[in-house]
Amino acid sequence: MLDLKQIRENPQSVQKRLEKRGAGQYDLQPILDLNQRQRELETSRSRLQARSNEIGKLIGQKIKAGSPPDAPETQQLREEGNQVKTQISELEPQEKELKAEIEALLLSLPNLPSPSTPVGQSEAENVEVRRWGDEYIPQNDKILPHWEIGETLGILNFERAVKVAQSRFVSLIGVGAALERALISFMLDRQIAAGYVEVIPPILINSRSLTATGQLPKFAEESFKCDSDDLWLSPTAEVPLTNLYRDEILDASQLPIYHCAYTPCFRREAGSYGRDTKGLIRLHQFNKVELVKIVHPSTSEAEHEKLVENAAAILEALKLPYRVIELCTGDLGFSATKCYDLEVWLPSSGKYREISSCSNCGDFQARRGSLRFKEAGKKGTQFVHTLNGSGLAVGRTLSAILENYQQPNGTVKIPEVLHSYMGREVL
Repeated sequence: MLDLKQIRENPQSVQKRLEKRGAGQYDLQPILDLNQRQRELETSRSRLQARSNEIGKLIGQKIKAGSPPDAPETQQLREEGNQVKTQISELEPQEKELKAEIEALLLSLPNLPSPSTPVGQSEAENVEVRRWGDEYIPQNDKILPHWEIGETLGILNFERAVKVAQSRFVSLIGVGAALERALISFMLDRQIAAGYVEVIPPILINSRSLTATGQLPKFAEESFKCDSDDLWLSPTAEVPLTNLYRDEILDASQLPIYHCAYTPCFRREAGSYGRDTKGLIRLHQFNKVELVKIVHPSTSEAEHEKLVENAAAILEALKLPYRVIELCTGDLGFSATKCYDLEVWLPSSGKYREISSCSNCGDFQARRGSLRFKEAGKKGTQFVHTLNGSGLAVGRTLSAILENYQQPNGTVKIPEVLHSYMGREVL
């Protein structure tokens, strides 16, 4: 959530930064108008409250001085006091309604792009930062797509998964399931060694949690909801991990907090029909190891770079070619102020595909979730900065292995770092 005070005091600056996401999409004037009305009501209510307090004191003084409680002057003060209380009671719901309207508008606004985020209108203007592993790109020009080699090996089955659920689900069978499990264990082991504390969070999460991290209200259509409860299937472990600390005031000595978690993730992929209908790239249910950081604002930029390194280290250990892309303002996620995508090489399509998105959200999520910290010897509290990234999307990693490690004889080698997890070297 954006800072209302910042919007009120620097509306033109905030408007310009929002417009970098897409010209004409965001209008701050309704918020400014409502806030002006709210402040006027607050002023009126404060004056009335002060008069009510004054009347109470005057009545007390008169009675203390010996004036009868039913004296005409005292009665007149009581009548005025009752009128003032009535006026206050009429203003309070109006003020509450205005606050709710302002909050609803603020919740619809995305985060402000960082000044260092490249300006652009779409993903076509994202900036490539670096590449790694060109020497590992297969030279075989007859590589089958991962879904074909997976079905040939009998480790992926889409048809039976559709029978059980619907399209965009998959069943992993035999060594396919073992490889997915091995990847999850390997990723968690590496991230724990890098300093992250593992969590097994709830998979069902409430609306307040989704609102805090920015999925609600704007992206309700992207998530699966349980109709009988205020619970949703988690779209990413970023949500429960960040919300573990919602509505808390941490001590500065507790920062930074690093968490990692493996969870199944669930997304409707609304609006993506017709795209990536085959394979493991865009499923309704997929496994992911997520990384979340809760940090001091002064360190968040450096922590962001380290987060990218933590995610990239998995790809390098697996010897999977990848590149790092810095997202432009027009392609930036709703909650992010700055974001790097890691894209892994998929030989069958001859292109890099996203496998991790590493975002710095600044204080945007912390403000929505009221997550603050206090420093010793300093007055007041500050909002923490939150960061998140995939470390990695497991199904997409599996698909990259099936393609990059595919052999001309139809077998697939297993990356060396997974041999001890799998107990075998070849699929």
